Amino acid sequence: MDEKQCVELLEHHGVKATANRIVVVKALAAADRPMSLSELEYQILTIDKSGVFRALTLFKEHHLVHVIEDGGDGVRYELCHSHDDHVDDDLHVHFYCQQCRRTYCLEDIKIPPVQLSDGFEMHSVNYMVKGICPHCKERR
Repeated sequence: MDEKQCVELLEHHGVKATANRIVVVKALAAADRPMSLSELEYQILTIDKSGVFRALTLFKEHHLVHVIEDGGDGVRYELCHSHDDHVDDDLHVHFYCQQCRRTYCLEDIKIPPVQLSDGFEMHSVNYMVKGICPHCKERR
């Protein structure tokens, strides 16, 4: 994703395009999987951890990132490719490998609709499958 596309994506979601925010979007777009805050901090050496975290928090508020419980004790972030800046229409299943501890997007598997009991209001949903990924299974 080039800088122009990053700016367009930010603006589409109502986020002002600053230099730091563009860098964070580029890093998320380049990742082949959801990234933790520490992974992003390690990858983005020009912005401190608090700056990356502030950008991610703002992105979450504007439905620009999905925040995924990673199957362990943390969260991971991935760009939201939703066509709506208020509702995530690209929610998909994730797979957590219990051996290598990587989280994979299974974008071709959509999260099934959830019917909640009266009085409950859903704000987000996580669907995490845990097991062994093909790479780790092959190494056995």
